[in-house]
Amino acid sequence: MSSKHVIIVIITHLFTKFLKTFLLLISFILHKADSGYNNNSIGTSIFQRPYHYDQIVSSLQKLPLDGSLSLSNNDAVASDFGNIYHFPPLAVLNPVSVSDISRAIKHVTELSEPGLKVAARGHGHSLQGQSQAEGGIVINMESLAEKTAAVVVVNNGEFVPYVDVSAGELWINILHETLKHGLAPKSWTDYLHLTVGGTLSNAGISGQAFRHGPQINNVFQLEVVTGKGEVVTCSETRNTELYYSVLGGLGQFGIITRARISLEAAPKTVKWIRMLYSEFSMFARDQEYLISLENTFDYIEGFVIINRTGILNNWRSSFNPRDPLQASQFISDGRTFYCLEVAKYFNPDETQFMNQIVENLLSELSYIPWTLFQSEVSYVQFLDRVHVSEKQLRSKGLWEVPHPWLNLLIPRTHIHHFAQEVFGNILKDTSNGPILIYPVNQTRWNRKTSLVTPEEDIFYLVAFLSSAMPLARGSESLEHILTQNKRILEFCTNAKLGVKQYLPHYTTQEEWKAHFGSKWEAFVQRKTAYDPLALLAPGQRIFQKALSTSC
Repeated sequence: MSSKHVIIVIITHLFTKFLKTFLLLISFILHKADSGYNNNSIGTSIFQRPYHYDQIVSSLQKLPLDGSLSLSNNDAVASDFGNIYHFPPLAVLNPVSVSDISRAIKHVTELSEPGLKVAARGHGHSLQGQSQAEGGIVINMESLAEKTAAVVVVNNGEFVPYVDVSAGELWINILHETLKHGLAPKSWTDYLHLTVGGTLSNAGISGQAFRHGPQINNVFQLEVVTGKGEVVTCSETRNTELYYSVLGGLGQFGIITRARISLEAAPKTVKWIRMLYSEFSMFARDQEYLISLENTFDYIEGFVIINRTGILNNWRSSFNPRDPLQASQFISDGRTFYCLEVAKYFNPDETQFMNQIVENLLSELSYIPWTLFQSEVSYVQFLDRVHVSEKQLRSKGLWEVPHPWLNLLIPRTHIHHFAQEVFGNILKDTSNGPILIYPVNQTRWNRKTSLVTPEEDIFYLVAFLSSAMPLARGSESLEHILTQNKRILEFCTNAKLGVKQYLPHYTTQEEWKAHFGSKWEAFVQRKTAYDPLALLAPGQRIFQKALSTSC
C-alpha cells in the first residue's frame, strides 16, 4: 500500500471516531436539555423508568381520587426556591381531600416498588430538593387548601383562641383571615408566603421566637397522614408520639394535612426601628439583654452588613433618621457593621405609653447614636415586609436564581469566636445576600419535638441568605458561594463549636446521625413506627431504603 493510501485510511479512521464522539456529545446535550438540566445546578437527574413503568402508571390512573393525577408537564415541581437540585417526578397528585393523600400512600405501599417515593410540596420554598421526589409522586399540598373559608376561629373565653387550617394554606392568608376577628398567630417566619405544613415540618423561626418559641411550639393539634397511609389526629394528649415526631420532623413520619394554631390579640400598628453597631461584642450584648427582659420589644433580629455603600441612605425610603444631618454624613464603605432590628406592637390609643417603653429600652443600648432610624407601619405591612423585596426581585428577574442558603444554630458561648472568623476572615470583603443573626431563648422551646438545637439555653440563628447570579463567575457564582459555605461549615466542625444546621442538608446517613446526636435512635424508632418503608420525603436523603434493610 502506498504512503498516500495509508494517509487516506488514517484520516478516514480519525474522522469516523470524531463523528461518533460528536454525535454522542450532541445526544448527551439534548438529553440533558430534555431532563431540565441547568448550568447553575449541581444536582440533576435523568430519570430511568422501571421496566414495569406502564403497569405502575396504569395502576395510579385507576385510583379513585377526588382530585387529579398529573403524569406530564410537571417541570415546575422538579425544582424549588433553592434552584440547585432538579429531579423530575413520575406523577403529581393534586388532592382535594385528605382521603386522596391516604389512598395514594396506601397504594404505593402495596406496589412495593423500591424507587417509588412520595414527597409533600407546599409553596416550593425548600432549598436542596427536599420537596422533590425523583421518579416518585409529589403531592401538591396547596391543592388541598380551602378555596372559600380558609380558617375557622374559635374564642369562647375559656380557652386560648385558635384557628383550624389546611396544611396547604399560606401563612399570609391565615393572617388576613384571623385579623377579621382581631386575632393573629403568635409566632411567624420572616416570609409569609409559605404553607403551614412546610414550616411546621421544620420549625418556623423569626424575631418573635425568643418570646413565643418557633411556630412548632404554638400548635395545639395536627391531622397527619403517616407513611402507612393512616389518617391520625394527634396532640399533646392524643397520639402524643406522632405529634412530637412530625413537628420539626422534616416530613419523615407523616404528611401534615391540618393544624390547630394558637392565636393572640392582634395589634394594629408596629414601631419598627433599626440601628448600627461597629463592634460585634456590643451588638451581641444588647441583643441578649433585650431578650432577657420581660417587658421588651415584640420582635428582635439583626443582620450583618459587609462593605456596603450608603447603608443609611438606602434606609430612608422606609425609615426616618432621628438625626438626619449626622446620618447623611455617615460613611460605611469598606467596613463591617451589625444592625439591630427591633419592633414594638401597639394600638393607636397606646402610642404615648408605647413610646415611653421604647425610649427606656433604647436608653440602655450602645448603638451608634446617629444611625437610629424608625418607622410606623401597619401590622400586616411589617409581617409581610419580605414580600415587597420579592416583588422587586421578580421584576428584575432575580428571584428565580440559585439560593445556596446556609442556616446555622450556634451556641451563645461560641458566637464571638464564630463572628471573628466568619465575618473577619471568610466574609471580610463582601456577602452575596442578607446575613441574619439573632439570639433565642431555648427555655421557650419544647425539646420533645424532632427539631435539633444546640444544648445551651441561648443560641443564635445565623442565616446566610445568598443568591447566585445566573451564568456568573467569581464571587457571584454558585460554585463560589457553595465553596464559601463549605469553609464556614469546616471551620465550625474543626473548632468544635457545637453548631447545628437549621433546614439541614446532608448527603449521607452518617452525617445525619451526627446531626441528630443523642436523638438519632429515637428518630429511627419513630421512622420505623410511622414510615417503615421509607416512602416519605426522599429529598431529605436521610433514609434511602426500608428500615429493615437500612438500619
